[in-house]
Amino acid sequence: MKKPGRYTNEFKYEAIRLLNEANKPISEIAMELGVKRTLLYRWRDQFNQKGEEAFSGPGRPPIDKISEISKLKRELEQVKEERDILKKAAAYFARDLK
Repeated sequence: MKKPGRYTNEFKYEAIRLLNEANKPISEIAMELGVKRTLLYRWRDQFNQKGEEAFSGPGRPPIDKISEISKLKRELEQVKEERDILKKAAAYFARDLK
């Protein structure tokens, strides 16, 4: 079985074609292709909703990119919190000067 999330668009389109044309149960097709049955259902639903543009995206980002993104989001939240505290402090001290 292939690694999860590493299927080409051509593979997905071929799997959908097999689902639509074959007179086999979906579980049998899934075993032949080496994917989970639920994944085939998901691909079919995406294709039915979006048509040929269903699998145009780059897919899930690599794990190292996900961890970097989450780290940057945490850092951004911290910087926003610090900024808000400084704004309040500046307003407080400016009020005392008047």
